Amino acid sequence: MPQKKLQIACSGLGRMGARHALNLLTRTPRAQLVAVFTPDEKELAWAKTRLEPEGVKLYTGYDEMLEYPGLEAVLIATVTTVHAEQAVKAIQANKHVLCEKPLSTSVEVSQSVVDAAKAKPQLKVMCGFSRRFDDSYRDAWERCDSGSIGRPSIFRSQTCDKLDPSGFFVEYARFSGGIFVDCNIHDIDLALWYFGQDSVVKSVVAMGITAVQPELRKYNDVDNGVGVVEFWGGKIAYFYSSRMMAAGQHDMTEIIGTEGKVTVNANPMTNLVEVSEPNGVRREIPPHYYGRFEQAFVTEANEFTAACLDDKKLPFKLIGAVQAVKIGCALQESLNSGRKIFFDETGRRIEKASL
Repeated sequence: MPQKKLQIACSGLGRMGARHALNLLTRTPRAQLVAVFTPDEKELAWAKTRLEPEGVKLYTGYDEMLEYPGLEAVLIATVTTVHAEQAVKAIQANKHVLCEKPLSTSVEVSQSVVDAAKAKPQLKVMCGFSRRFDDSYRDAWERCDSGSIGRPSIFRSQTCDKLDPSGFFVEYARFSGGIFVDCNIHDIDLALWYFGQDSVVKSVVAMGITAVQPELRKYNDVDNGVGVVEFWGGKIAYFYSSRMMAAGQHDMTEIIGTEGKVTVNANPMTNLVEVSEPNGVRREIPPHYYGRFEQAFVTEANEFTAACLDDKKLPFKLIGAVQAVKIGCALQESLNSGRKIFFDETGRRIEKASL
């Protein structure tokens, strides 16, 4: 008897959408990519070459794609500004949803996805925080959870992209929500994972510079940002994001506990090859985010598929995606206002008089 496969569609075929589509098509054995949506002519041309010959139906209308006969799930990888709208539509159409991060650049809009999911508890709805599916980060979490470093107290994490001189990130900033919401959202989610999803923010403060792409200022964004988040209960998280790395992608994390620490990817490398040259010995590092986390995205697709088919519990709660956006938005506001933002022990924002 043939194994049942999850009938899934992919919405958006841009940088990540195309990769998601190919992963579903060729690297997720229990899933069958049956349809894709994109309004972009270049993406459509790519799909006609890479996907249509494999039997994938192409759509230029999202609502029409949702009506594909037998469709069970949707992976959403479109522009951030429509993530939530498309997720809610899919949920209302009784489809499981895997949505790229963030759910939205707005806390309220992100919450609308959580509310829609609560109304359909039989559906699996997950935000794609890919680092939670990375073997190294899972290993680090297990070590922290076992108590081997004592009580995690300080968290330092960074997402640093290789410089893209094309200006892509300048135009991307128009709708990305800013460097903390787009770039550091992964680090923020990790902090909530390692400190505990019930951690409550006490204060946030951020600053940044435009070192190589001054045009980002017109979108109230920067190419290097530093944010510090203090949590109630004596925990601090430090975030750094950058769009100007010269060598390649460098995403790393350090969790410091009362009895030790765990570090992930402090010295990045593409593989184990060393190149010896007259001026020294070097190792190359991944050129982009996907080069570092490719296998994590594959694992994510397979675990989401299994959760849908076998009615398994998802690895983390959707409400965490709202918490991450709330922190990212507060950091972005602090960056642009120059003010520290405070919260009470319930997580409610409070005002403190400036000295």
